[in-house]
Amino acid sequence: MFFLVAARYAVLLEVQEVLHERISYLYRSAVRVQELARGDGGVCGGGDEEGISVAHEVVHIVSVSGGKDSTATALLARAEHENVRYVFADTGNEHPLTYEYLDYLRGVLGPIDVVKSDFSVQIARKRKYIDEHWPEPIRSRAMEIMVPTGIPYLDLCLWKARFPSRMAQFCTSELKIFPLVEYQENLLESHEFVVSWQGVRRDESQNRRNALDIEHVGDGLWIYRPIADWTAQQVIDYVQTHGVALNPLYSQGMSRVGCMPCINANKAEIKEISVRFPEEIKRIAEWERLVGLASRREQFTFFTNNPPQDIYQVIEWSKTARGGKQQDFYFSESCSSSYGLCE
Repeated sequence: MFFLVAARYAVLLEVQEVLHERISYLYRSAVRVQELARGDGGVCGGGDEEGISVAHEVVHIVSVSGGKDSTATALLARAEHENVRYVFADTGNEHPLTYEYLDYLRGVLGPIDVVKSDFSVQIARKRKYIDEHWPEPIRSRAMEIMVPTGIPYLDLCLWKARFPSRMAQFCTSELKIFPLVEYQENLLESHEFVVSWQGVRRDESQNRRNALDIEHVGDGLWIYRPIADWTAQQVIDYVQTHGVALNPLYSQGMSRVGCMPCINANKAEIKEISVRFPEEIKRIAEWERLVGLASRREQFTFFTNNPPQDIYQVIEWSKTARGGKQQDFYFSESCSSSYGLCE
């Protein structure tokens, strides 16, 4: 019995030693990557006899969305490093002004790579299942619709036969996280470190209040959040003091830039979109029709409500005051920017 306990104790000590070495390694790596991210690394020394420069070891990636936070983050990275790659995850649900703004940013930052999710394989599998298992007439109806459009957001919803919701926000992972991670993993094949700069601020939401400044993901991939402690106003000031314009959508009633509309859009934003950008509402109404035809329930709405309400019903709701009383809505010439960005 004594020998059994002693053996187990020896194994425990060995495990503790391994864990201690691993934690120490991660700590040293975190410090090193933070130095690299902040531009303090210079040239690798202390044993690096070949004098390999930091630029050959690490590549910095900034995910650019066209929003103020990612723009500020991109400017920070550009100020510190030369080996920076900028990448945009195209959801296919962006406003045309955002695409124009990205072209403007290319003139400021340089090339911006574009990644897009492709759901052709998933849709093909779904077609096969529908063909074999769904009864008529819904089988023929769905088979006609279940064809890739090349628009990532719409193809995702056709495959899922539904729109994302606040409780099932699969759009973020499928349209942004997965293609961006694949982009980063490809770069790891030629670099020891990949540092992903993220424009995340802790005061944005409860989900982000505990975001770390630097985080080790694994296999040489690190996340760096240089503006985690910044306020929205600090972000705006930083961008503007560098002579860079912000996305014009901010001066047109939008408090967020990204999907148009986002499933998390608030009442005021939906109202602004309906007045300023009726063509976007028409597009969403068409998407609702297509996704409904691809679903066995024959109806799916962009916004999740109980009972279901299509985009035009949601717009009518957005024009009401608290309690649902109808009010007249008109376009105001006064500034409607959430950040006071109107000229």
